[in-house]
Order: sequence, then C-alpha cells, then structure tokens
Amino acid sequence: MEIVIGVVCLVVGAVAAYLIASNGSNSKVQEANKALEDARDEAARIQDSARRDAESAKKSALVEAREEILQLKNQNEAENNKRRQELQGLESRIMQREESLDRRNDALDRKEHQLSSQQSALDKRQNEVSALLQKQTSELERIADLSREDAHKELLERVKGEVVRDEAQIIRDSEQRIRAHADKFARKIVSTAIQRCASDQAGEITVTSVHIPSDDLKGRIIGREGRNIRTFEQVSGVSLVIDDTPETVILSSFNPVRRETARVALENLIADGRIHPARIEEMYKKAEKLVGERVQEAGEQAAFDAGIHDLHPELIKTLGALRYRTSFGQNVLQHSAQVSALCGTMAAELGFDVNLAKRAGLLHDLGKAIDHEVEGPHAVIGADLCRRYGERPDIVHAVEAHHADVEPNTVLDVLVQAADAISAARPGARRESAENYIKRLEKLEDISNAHDGVERTYAMQAGRELHVMVQPEKISDAEATVLAHDIAKQIEDEMEYPGQVRVVVIRESRAVDVAK
Repeated sequence: MEIVIGVVCLVVGAVAAYLIASNGSNSKVQEANKALEDARDEAARIQDSARRDAESAKKSALVEAREEILQLKNQNEAENNKRRQELQGLESRIMQREESLDRRNDALDRKEHQLSSQQSALDKRQNEVSALLQKQTSELERIADLSREDAHKELLERVKGEVVRDEAQIIRDSEQRIRAHADKFARKIVSTAIQRCASDQAGEITVTSVHIPSDDLKGRIIGREGRNIRTFEQVSGVSLVIDDTPETVILSSFNPVRRETARVALENLIADGRIHPARIEEMYKKAEKLVGERVQEAGEQAAFDAGIHDLHPELIKTLGALRYRTSFGQNVLQHSAQVSALCGTMAAELGFDVNLAKRAGLLHDLGKAIDHEVEGPHAVIGADLCRRYGERPDIVHAVEAHHADVEPNTVLDVLVQAADAISAARPGARRESAENYIKRLEKLEDISNAHDGVERTYAMQAGRELHVMVQPEKISDAEATVLAHDIAKQIEDEMEYPGQVRVVVIRESRAVDVAK
C-alpha cells in the first residue's frame, strides 16, 4: 500500500513541476498548488481505501484458515475414532483367543493326567505279562527238559533247514522263469550281432622284429664302438636288440607308436644303406611324420566306418594309435571297431540309440593307447580322456564301467560290456599265455574248494566249465543248488575271464557191499 501512495505522490509532483516549468506564472503556481493538494487528498483517500481492503482481506483469510483448521480437526477426530474402534476389536479378538488357549491348556492338562495314569497301568500290565512269560518259559523248559538256549538253537536249525530248501526252490524257480523269457531273446540278439560282424582273426603280436638282408648289416647297425645303435636308441626311445637270431633284429618298447616309428625308420635305413648318426636322425624324423599320418588316417577311417563324424581331433589321434596296440595278440583298433559294430547291432535289436551305442563301443578301449604313460586301469584312463574332450556323461560312464571299475547301471553300460566280451571271447580272437591260463584254472578250483562240503573240483573245457564234487552227507540237494549259485557269484566278483563259466555241482550217494 505504501508503494502505491508513493507512486501517486511522485506522479502528482511530476505534473506540478511540469506545470510550473511550463507556465511560470503565479496563476499557474496556484493551480499547481491546488492540483497538488487535490492529489495529496486523493492519495490519502486511496491509502485509506487500500488499508481498509487489506484489513478486510486479512479478516477473510483468518476466517478461512479457522474453517480449514476446524475441518482438519474433525477429520483427525473421525480417523482417531475409527482406529480406536479397530483397536478395541483387535483387543476383543485377542482376549477371546487367550480364553480359547486357556481352555485348550486345561484340556491338555487333563489328557496328560489321563495318559500318565494309563501309562502307569500299562507298565504294571507289562510287568505282569513279563512275569507270566518268564514263568511260562520256565515251565516249558521243565516239561521239555531243554534250556532256553538249547530250544532256541534247535528251532534255528529247523528253520535254517526249511529256509535253505525254500531258498533253493526260489532260486530254481527264478532261474527257470528268467531263462524261459530271457535266454531265447538274448541268444537271438547275440547270435544276430555275431553273424553280422565278420572280422579277421588275431594276427599281430606284441614283439616287433625287423628282417635284414644279411647278418653283415648287424655290424653296420651297431656302428663303430656302438655309436649307431646308441644314436638310434636315443633318438627313437626304443631298445634295439641284436642277438644271434639270423637276419633279424628286435625292437622293444612299451609305446607301440614309438616302436612302429622305429621299425619304419630302421627299414628305411637298411634300404638306403647309409647308416650313421646324422642319417639316423633324418630317417627317424621322416618315419615319425609318416607314422603320425598313418595314425591320423587310421583314427579317421575307424570313426568313418562306425558312422561317427564329430569326434574331437585328439580323440581321433588317440584312437588311431590303437592300430599299433595289441591285447593278447588281438589288434585293439580292430577290436574297438568290432565292439562298435556289435553294440550297434544289439542296440538296433533292443530299440536303443544305435549311434550312441556305436560311439561308446568305439571309444571303450581308448585308454589302452596311453596306459603305458598314465597310471591306472585303461577303462578309467579312457573315461578321463572322453570327459576331457567333451563326450557325453553316459558315454564316459559306459567306457569307465566296461570292466566294472565302476558299477554299470544303464543299458549302454551293459551293451558295451557284452560286445567287449563277445569280441574277445570268439574263437581265435585272443591268445593267452600258458602261465596265465594255468593261474586262471587254479583260481577257479581254489574258489570252489574253499566252500564247506566240497570234496574236489575239476576245471573243464579250458576253464569254461567247473565240476564240483560235494560230500553227500554234508550237502543236500537243496544246498547243492545254493552252492552252485554262490560259487558262480564269487567267480563273477573275483575273476576276469572271457565268455562264461558254467558251474556244475555233483552230489552222488553210493551204497557198496561185498558178497562173500
């Protein structure tokens, strides 16, 4: 308001000054004074009017503020009343629940008291029953003239005899039932697999011998003061044996690929005729490259023949190295290819994944390529290789389980085991040393002779059949069935053998008299 009055005064003064300056006469001065006075009066009037308007606006604002405060107060009181009612309802429900819990506690106390009374009565009744049983047992012992231990022993013996008979009957019935359903189907699958798989007989051996045109070359191979043979062994890592065998030298190494490389290098040196340390190193490098190519080609060809096209390059290389590895005279790469074919055939008959079965069969003996370098069973080594290069877990498990290093638990595991046994056990597939053969037969007889009641044992049919003679007064017919089952199970658990072993328990009673 003060600002408005000031502005009016400034305007009036400016007008008056203008008029005075313009006219300069007294009349004009008087008129200006009068105008100034009128302006002052008008400014005072405006100031009073503005003051009244301000007071009126102030009063109106105060009234509105009081009304708004009163409205908020009423709303708060309404909300407080509502919350108070809700709290009262909650307090009421809580009190009801407390009363309900008190009633339940009283009921539980009464039931606990009842149970305590019943438990006391039950304990008393149990003590009475125990006393009666003791009295009855004593009376039975007096009547039967047997102690409790004797009666218990007699009862166990009687039950044991019945259980043995029942067990024998169950085993016999189970075997007949299983054979009736499984033998025909299993024979069909195995025979089909064998008929479809025609492969060469074993023709390779573990010793590598190199033919030379004449014995004069032996001196040149040895070299002056043995420098040639020393260089050859250092470069190749293979022992070169030169003895009195005519026109033959022998290469010896646990690494079949290295032994094959040395053979190729030595044959090339003999054909070239220049045998000296520098030439030996040159020929060995060429032979190493050539054998590496052969290994790669062998692995690729085996995978191609099996219909497998996504093997890791390292697995292909390791698989190709099996070309120069033998097991009991059987070439391991040919054996792996044969197992792959057998697995595929049996999988097709069973409606199983053929490609998966072929893959597991082809890779099952992969560990034999490096088992001379890594400690452990070849099945475990091969499984580690497959796992390292991204093979599926079921493939890895089948490789690891094919010699029961882990428990077989899938159809694929059993397929690989069966195909491996078929390939190894077919006539002419493998050769066994006389010493191992004799040990295997002795082990079979020792397992059988360790059982109570066995009189003597004969291993027949090259260890494929075991005849067990028992003492008839110790072993009954029912016990003979159980004994055959136990011996067969122990052979499965403790021995490794090709094919199967048939256990025949023979119980014979003879009555002999002499006419005089």
